[in-house]
Parts: sequence; structure tokens; C-alpha cells
Amino acid sequence: MNVRRGFVTQVGMDAELFSRAADAGYDYVELMLDGDWSREAVAADPARLRDPLDEHDLDLLVHLPFGGFDVGSHHPHVREGAVEELSACLRTVGEFGAEKAVLHAESNAWTPAASEDERIGHVVDSVRELVDVGESAGVEVCAENIPRATPSVHQFDRLFEATDVSMTVDTGHARMDGVDAGGIASIVADRPGRVSHFHLNDTRVADDEHLPYGAGTIDFDRIFDALRDVDWTGTLSLEVFTLDYGYLAESLERLDADLG
Repeated sequence: MNVRRGFVTQVGMDAELFSRAADAGYDYVELMLDGDWSREAVAADPARLRDPLDEHDLDLLVHLPFGGFDVGSHHPHVREGAVEELSACLRTVGEFGAEKAVLHAESNAWTPAASEDERIGHVVDSVRELVDVGESAGVEVCAENIPRATPSVHQFDRLFEATDVSMTVDTGHARMDGVDAGGIASIVADRPGRVSHFHLNDTRVADDEHLPYGAGTIDFDRIFDALRDVDWTGTLSLEVFTLDYGYLAESLERLDADLG
């Protein structure tokens, strides 16, 4: 199994994150495009991102902004505005050689005003457009399973059938929607060519804890066995809600021990 390992940055991390990633042995960073690393901030000072990536020989993935974005809104101007800004993000990070962009492909539309089928249909339309923009920019768009969302992890076939989007499997989010390690293994077995990226998000319960790797109870070995069975090649991002780089370094050591 040929994989590369990175971590999802958190709002509040400064330029130190690149040297810390390299020192710990990460292959890439998954940069959260918000706060001090928003699209506008990156575009205003390109060297702030380009130079440390080159200096530390790190690859770049990004997590697209999601707060307030509704790609599944039943209000056309809201939906179009979200797609326009996310498209601008894809074009910007494409100039830095970003390989993949994680997308929250969900609808926050008011349920009495729009049926589930309508909401999923709007998400599909937006995702299709963003995949096209990403392809032009050289960035692979990877839709993440968002807990208790529309579409849910159980409805991702709607996205797969209607678009060319890849998938980011978030392990903790999957558990929140009743999908355990065995269920994630089934997703990999059924759609190995569509699962491109993982958020390794550990948790002890069906909640969005984002613990350091190994601090929860998710059976990652079963997931990795499924990846080995299909000779999977992709990217694994540790997603830990912390600004403490020590937890990120230890999480990578634990991950590498499990990967063998």
C-alpha cells in the first residue's frame, strides 16, 4: 500500500506549521483555507505559502472553507455565491500545485421548504461544477462525508453516479452516522477508485471528538486491511483538533506503526 501522510491544519496555526510538519516526517500539509490562510491572505502574499513548501519539500492539499457555505441551498444566489467563492479557492491553490481539495458537499437548506431529493439535486449540480473547475486548475475535488448531513455517507452513490467527484472518508464522521470500521472497509471495497483521501479522525463515542490518533476506539487496522486488499494508493490526513504539534508528531508515529 503506497500512501502519503499529512495533517489538517487548524485555524490559529502560523507559518511554523511547515517546519513542524517536516520535522515530524509528514509528506504534506492539508491547509485549512480560512483565517490567516484564507484564499485572500494566500493570494496577497504568495511567498508565505510557496517558500516554506519548497524549503521543507512538502506537498500541498487543502481543505476548502465551509462555514456559511451552502452548495445545496434552494436559493439560487446563495448556491451560486458559494460555488463562485469555492471556485476562486480552487483556482488560487492550483497555482501553488495543490493536489486535492476537500469539500463539504452538503445542503443546509430549510427542510420544510425543500425536499431531500431537491437538496441532494442542488448539491450534485454544485459538485459537478466544482469538479470541472478543479480539473481545469489541476486540483482533485474530494467530497467529505459530513455527519447527519444531506447527502449523508449512505447517500454518496448519488454523487458518484452523477459526478466525477472523489471521496474523502472521515472516519469519525462515519461513526456518527452509524458506519463502523467494517462499514468503511466496505466503502473501500465497493468504490476503491473513488475513495482518494481519508481524514483519520479518532473518537471514543459517536461524536465529533477529533482526538489524537490512537486515543479513541476506531479500529483503523480493519480499515487499513481493506486498503491493502485493493492495493490502494492515496492520502491519509490526521485530523486532530489541537494547536499542540507534539500530539501531531505522536499521532504520526502511531499511524506509521499501524501501517507497518
